[in-house]
Amino acid sequence: QVQLVESGGGLVQPGSSLRLSCVTSGITEEPWYGIGWFREVPGKEREGLAAISSVDSSTYYSDSAKGRFGVSRDHAKNTVYLQMDELKPEDTATYYCAAAAEAGTYYYLLRAAAYEYWGQGTQVTVSA
Repeated sequence: QVQLVESGGGLVQPGSSLRLSCVTSGITEEPWYGIGWFREVPGKEREGLAAISSVDSSTYYSDSAKGRFGVSRDHAKNTVYLQMDELKPEDTATYYCAAAAEAGTYYYLLRAAAYEYWGQGTQVTVSA
């Protein structure tokens, strides 16, 4: 069974950095799953930010994430990270990691509908 657990959110000041973690279980063998990061603000559509391949660690970013966010993984720890730098108040959201089978889902397009498994989310608040 695939499970994902996010952590690392919190209240930070503008300009700060945060690193979110997503510990995965149940996806250490084929079929391979891509892991994506999304965020959601009440009343708005869930936004895809970044994804990373379990096969070759290729990374993919949305335009809004390029330049300030970085996705990486530690296979030994079954953990995927989202490094967020130069945080802005508009980055305030609940952040989720999710898993999608890499074969046939176009997970790298960062569409939430392609992702089958989701974590519970971690809140990030950027405020002075």
